[in-house]
Amino acid sequence: MKITERVALWGIAVGLLVIALKAEAWLVSGSVAVLSDALESLVNVSAAVIAWGAVRFAARPADQNHPYGHEKAELFAAIIEGVMIVLAAVVILYEAATSLMDPTPLRLPWHGLGINLIATLFNLVWSLVLRYTGKKHRSQALAADSVHLQADVVTSVGVTLGVGLAVVTHIHALDPIVAGLVALHVLWSGMQVIGHSVDGLMDTAPADRVMQRIRKIIAAHGAGAIEAHDLKTRATGRWIFLEFHLVVPGGMSVAAAHDICDRIEHALMKDMDDLVVTIHVEPASKAKNEGIVLA
Repeated sequence: MKITERVALWGIAVGLLVIALKAEAWLVSGSVAVLSDALESLVNVSAAVIAWGAVRFAARPADQNHPYGHEKAELFAAIIEGVMIVLAAVVILYEAATSLMDPTPLRLPWHGLGINLIATLFNLVWSLVLRYTGKKHRSQALAADSVHLQADVVTSVGVTLGVGLAVVTHIHALDPIVAGLVALHVLWSGMQVIGHSVDGLMDTAPADRVMQRIRKIIAAHGAGAIEAHDLKTRATGRWIFLEFHLVVPGGMSVAAAHDICDRIEHALMKDMDDLVVTIHVEPASKAKNEGIVLA
């Protein structure tokens, strides 16, 4: 089992533990803010299951129907997670509005908040694990799950501060007000996850720094060619697809041109192991005097 699959599977176990702790915190305190926090964690468990399934599916090798692999499955999963985050925010806003119209005193707030903080620590540690693993292995599903848990951590911290303030000041309306404010943050996080995933599905180009690195490597290892132009890139999941035209002298043999292509490809893939390179060789007459000048 790949590391991304193991991490995603463990995420389900962590999510179940956290939802159990937060549910207990709500039952003890009677706080609508804590209830909202628990509802978001319920979404976390569902998101973890989706992330695990997406990572497993994306790991399948390319086949006849999917010659470029199954990487985009993670992007679809991330969009589903983003939608779930948005729906959780809407539910929290509804609960907050309902409670605000009829605020009630809390039962055992400090006991409930203590349990909630323990759950928050689990979420914080696991969100960092997901963030590291998602970034290292370019897993969109794990990265989206990390953003989701980070939003949950912020939610929990806000709930703790708000409920604590409500208890100290005896202003019971602070409980649903805090829940509403935190819901807005959750909503924003969900929209970010959706937007980032849509970029991946639309074959958005990688960051400028990645393109600069690619250009520098081509320039350093393209000796013998004339120029490289029409560079195109797209990022899909953990893969970056690169294609460009390499102009060589008209009298150069196919074998010599192939050697240059191999040299450039080797250098690129040594520096960026998640890169897929396609080079189209052209004679000198096709030079555009633009792009990367090599001679």
